[in-house]
Amino acid sequence: MIVVMSSPSYEPLERRPLRSRDTRWAHAFAGFLAARGASPNGISIFGMIAAIGAGAAYFATGPASGWSERGLWLLGGALCQVRLLCNLFDGMVAIARGVASPKGELYNEVPDRVSDAAIFIGLGYASFSDPILGDAAALVAVFTAYVRAMAKAAGSPNDYCGPMAKPQRMALVTALSVWLALRPDAWSLPWGETRVVLTIVIVLGLVTALRRLLRAARRLEAKNP
Repeated sequence: MIVVMSSPSYEPLERRPLRSRDTRWAHAFAGFLAARGASPNGISIFGMIAAIGAGAAYFATGPASGWSERGLWLLGGALCQVRLLCNLFDGMVAIARGVASPKGELYNEVPDRVSDAAIFIGLGYASFSDPILGDAAALVAVFTAYVRAMAKAAGSPNDYCGPMAKPQRMALVTALSVWLALRPDAWSLPWGETRVVLTIVIVLGLVTALRRLLRAARRLEAKNP
């Protein structure tokens, strides 16, 4: 009698700790998607498309004015939240369907980098903004994730520490979007709220990258003295 041993199922890499992942509504909606055969990789791609749409909406605020500009800011903020929801549900659906795989890690990471670049480059061309700050924020966001990925490749656990990780970046951008959509024109800052937010993302993003690098170095040194 020949006994065929099944290979162990793939276990995803350490996932970003999210409180929303443990909520009843998240589990209910992930179960809804899984029951209908939703593709985790397709959800990741949809999140990237939403982020590109957010960047395009921010870009379009430059030549826009009045209510159309305010509507574009709201649209951009909403699409940033769609991007985050896709980031939440792609992994949950993969686990619920039992289809988590190493390929899924690529679909989880690569679209995220495109998403960050699209959003911040778009913000750089938004009304009362600065393309240089937008490009710099995009580079810092990608670099922060690069440090985490390289530390993981070297043998350190995934480190999602802040103060300007992806959830914090998107929360700040969403808050900016809602503020610019609703605030009275007389309340605008002389230097521009968008420039302020991009500067914060750049400075705290570099702090985050440095913090992740130092934490990874300590862990690797302790692991291999």
